[in-house]
Amino acid sequence: MNRIRKGDQVIVIAGKNKGQKGEVSRVVGDHVFVQNVNLVKRHTKPNPQANQPGGIIEREASIDISNVQLFNSATGKGARVGFKTLEDGRKVRVFRPSGEVVDA
Repeated sequence: MNRIRKGDQVIVIAGKNKGQKGEVSRVVGDHVFVQNVNLVKRHTKPNPQANQPGGIIEREASIDISNVQLFNSATGKGARVGFKTLEDGRKVRVFRPSGEVVDA
């Protein structure tokens, strides 16, 4: 079970994008792609077979998962994530400082 999942609101805690918030669009191994964070310019050749124009395209680059924290809307800050097993046997993610359950 991953601590950070697709669709989570995260805040960047290290690097050139420190302090920016966004939603995780995908998780690949130990890297995450966050919407509108860590944008890079990619110079692309045109590919008529794929109907792709050439030029400079701006896209999101990956961020190491250790450089993001799950955003806690109750406190307005990032928080570490732990796991807890409920009485009914479900394993859920919880915010470490408050013990509040992340998943409903």
